[in-house]
Amino acid sequence: MVRRGTELLLYKYINDSDLKDVIDKSLAGEELDRSDGITLFNTNNLLALGALADELRKRTVGDIVTFALNRHINYTNVCISKCSFCAYYREKGQAGSYTMSIDEILKKVEGSVKKGIKDFHIVGSHHPDLPFEFYEEMVKMIKKKFPEVHIQAFTAAEINYFSEISGLSTKEVLQRLKDAGLGSMPGGGAEILNEELRKKICPNKVSAEGWIKIMKEAHLLGIKSNATMLFGHLESKEDRVDHLLWLRKAQKETNGFQAFIPLPFHPKNTPLLKDGLVSEEGPSGFDILRTIAISRIMLNDYITNIKAYWVMLGEKLAQISLHYGANDLEGTVVEERITKAAGGIAGGMMTEKKLLALIRNAGRIPALRTSVHEILRVYRE
Repeated sequence: MVRRGTELLLYKYINDSDLKDVIDKSLAGEELDRSDGITLFNTNNLLALGALADELRKRTVGDIVTFALNRHINYTNVCISKCSFCAYYREKGQAGSYTMSIDEILKKVEGSVKKGIKDFHIVGSHHPDLPFEFYEEMVKMIKKKFPEVHIQAFTAAEINYFSEISGLSTKEVLQRLKDAGLGSMPGGGAEILNEELRKKICPNKVSAEGWIKIMKEAHLLGIKSNATMLFGHLESKEDRVDHLLWLRKAQKETNGFQAFIPLPFHPKNTPLLKDGLVSEEGPSGFDILRTIAISRIMLNDYITNIKAYWVMLGEKLAQISLHYGANDLEGTVVEERITKAAGGIAGGMMTEKKLLALIRNAGRIPALRTSVHEILRVYRE
């Protein structure tokens, strides 16, 4: 058995032989299986998980922590899917509902471009009235007016919906959006890749197999993407492990996932909370750090960037996550509405100066990246 970094991994404080075996296997570079993942989720030894994740992070990406100067644009909250974990959606005509015009979206892009932002993350919902051509024109007009920007837009769930309303295949939708100027895709819509659970939390959304299929189609068309997992609601530990294995299997086939983003569920204002199916606290800080660490451990050799999404974690927990396997803090964001609707503890904008301080104060080296994880600048001083 491999015994590298035994002091670092606190072996003398671990009484669980199964956990020791998984640690040895991971450090030896062996692929972890489902039972290994379940072992990791069953342990309460957070220090060991963090130490292992941090060691793997250091071996794989070093001490650089990346971020982007980016802006989020949530173009509408009118949605027919009505997912039970979502506090963001509104019905057509309901108080608080909104839909941006293309001109309004262009004005938001223009304002951010003037401030030096060139990366845009654009997602919305399943609007009952907007035709596919609206989304195609949105991308086309942004690139026409601002050819220098990168557009990371539309989740796989949105792509599936565009296919349904247009009569086009999902591959045809992706190709047309790429031709219009789509640069990459976010990782949303994955939630938990378990079909039975999706029937409870998002029955009107793309299936687990459909989500994977669309992502693989995008990757094969040269459209890179992120991947996410929404955790801390109705899913089991086994569901989380299976989700990570779904992603790992797809990554082996296409190598198109740029980053993995574990997203802690925020229950406030959601139907799940109103129906008494979840507690109002959401996942604990312990569970969040454990899940981030296990994400690094299970995916390390396949998806090298693990993101601590400060909008959902809060600044301080996101900073701590940098010692639990994470190596990316997302970016400036500027405007995010989806998490805010669910009572997210963070929102609005993060300045470049503050991101640099968070990273440096965690003992890491900040680096500015693009949406496709190209390093633009390393801040060594």
